[in-house]
Amino acid sequence: MKKHLVMAVVPFLAFGCGDDLVDADGDGIADGVREPDSVTVVTPANPKGTVSGQVLSTNLQPLGDVTVEMTIGSSAEPVAALSDAKGNFTYTNVPGGAQVLLTFSKAGYATLRAQATVPTTAGNVPINNGNASFGPITLTRLDGTLNFLVVTPTGRPAAGTRATLEATPAGSINNGDQSSSMVSSVVVEATANEQGLLSFTGIPSASELARLRNGAGQYKLWVSPMDSNGDGVPETGGYVSTYSGAEVVANGTTRLISLPYSRPQNVPLSIESSNVASLRGAAADLHPLRNLVRPGEPIHVFFNQPIQQDSLLVRMTNEDARESLGVTATVNNGGYSATVNPGPIVEGKEYNLDVRAVSAEGGSLFSSRGFFFAGEPRGPQQPTAIAEVRYHETSLTLPTSGQLNVGEYVYVYFTHPIASKVATGELVQVFFNIDLNNSGTLGDSQGEKGFLTGFDLLEAEPIVPLYTTTPIQNPVFPIIRSGYSSRFRFIYAGPNNPNLLGTEITVGFSKLGSRGISGTYENVWGQPLASDVAITGIGVHPAPPALP
Repeated sequence: MKKHLVMAVVPFLAFGCGDDLVDADGDGIADGVREPDSVTVVTPANPKGTVSGQVLSTNLQPLGDVTVEMTIGSSAEPVAALSDAKGNFTYTNVPGGAQVLLTFSKAGYATLRAQATVPTTAGNVPINNGNASFGPITLTRLDGTLNFLVVTPTGRPAAGTRATLEATPAGSINNGDQSSSMVSSVVVEATANEQGLLSFTGIPSASELARLRNGAGQYKLWVSPMDSNGDGVPETGGYVSTYSGAEVVANGTTRLISLPYSRPQNVPLSIESSNVASLRGAAADLHPLRNLVRPGEPIHVFFNQPIQQDSLLVRMTNEDARESLGVTATVNNGGYSATVNPGPIVEGKEYNLDVRAVSAEGGSLFSSRGFFFAGEPRGPQQPTAIAEVRYHETSLTLPTSGQLNVGEYVYVYFTHPIASKVATGELVQVFFNIDLNNSGTLGDSQGEKGFLTGFDLLEAEPIVPLYTTTPIQNPVFPIIRSGYSSRFRFIYAGPNNPNLLGTEITVGFSKLGSRGISGTYENVWGQPLASDVAITGIGVHPAPPALP
């Protein structure tokens, strides 16, 4: 319809002015009226156009010898031309409708890339010589320098820190009414020297950026976290900031950047994770299976912030904190973790730990005490049994010393720490395989094997060494309760009997059910103790010697 309309109007205009006009080629256009006089050119099927523009510096001076590389579409080979002394360039015979990408480059200036479309119509009529006008195009000189001084959170030069600076836009384009897009920025990298100086060169000067886009030009700085020893664990956090060109012009001094701590400041040093969960502090997990360490396995500790390399102190004791045991500790990952290697540990035994350290970020002090049990998670190699029984002698001077007397404590030591899971609070009881009341019959008196009741076995989890020496032996360090203990005790109710030290005693776990008691005792692996355990022979914990 549109092409037919053009053909109808043009002959009317051509022939309406006189009869002497000739259309010898019959194309509907009078010969000699205009050039070209072919309708196929006036309304071309494959229109051609031009791409042109002018390149300037930021002070609006023409830039000659700028390489203008043009790429048509995505697959065509680029072609290149140079701007003339007035900064002008022109490409002809460019297909109409083509998407063209121009790259402007000149030594010592920023590179600019711009894209536009060559027009193919004027209104609704196809045209030739449509022009994609780029210009004026402004390029910045790369003769600027910007310096920063970078320090660590402790005020030392952040030597070796890497950073990136982006200056944008490093050029501008005014494309009139035509749609276009532009990419122009300069990205440079730098590494801080021994004094912490970051120096970025080969960038647009602040004054040039300030003149672009009505002062919208800016520098954006990224400073990477500092990893001075290359172990992949940063000693500091990173830094990001933006500076406008106008701001840098107004204040051209070297800017001081203090890198932050790698973790938030004013946060107390703490243990975030460990295979000994009780070390995590007040909200620690005391479940025995999360405080279980295999013999030969290290203990891993992870801090919420790096610690000072030489500040870590780890101590270890046995269950009652009587003796200090061998342990070594190594700080890893830039102070974020430590590996603790206990000496030889025995399956089923409980050990105590004391961990102290000083934060490398602000110097906060940290101290934590915990415990762990030795063993494999799947369970013990041997079932829980009685390791030994000892009574605590009350005096070395009484005539009745050397025998079990009324009121003395008898300590029962199990091979594994255990705990009561009896809901009612009832206690397991101990029975002697001997005629305690000298009635001639076994099982007719409290505490005798076969009788309904025995001596209540009380939990006696140690927090200090047993008092057997003078002066009193203090613990190596204060310890915390785990809720499980290998040490229990009962009070012997009598009568005095020198023969009891060689007899058999039994802990009646099986009798809890027969007494109508719900629940039982269990070891640190959660295994219930449903069967009685027994041992023959009672040793002695000596009475503490009298004070001089």
